[in-house]
Amino acid sequence: MQNRLLTIGKNIQNQRKKQNLTQIELAVEVGIDRAYLSEIENGKANISVNILYAIADALHIDIKDFFNTNQS
Repeated sequence: MQNRLLTIGKNIQNQRKKQNLTQIELAVEVGIDRAYLSEIENGKANISVNILYAIADALHIDIKDFFNTNQS
């Protein structure tokens, strides 16, 4: 499960960086703490589906993009 969480976290981080957003900016948009977002991006937090959807909405992408193992 840890590898799955890390894949999701890295995909979130990649999408955030592509959009030139800081962790603080994304966390505020989603309504979570920046430290929690950092844990998510590093695969250390067990993220809820609701938060995952909120992050996808804030990044204007489809939630399925977080599960792609082929992203760089």
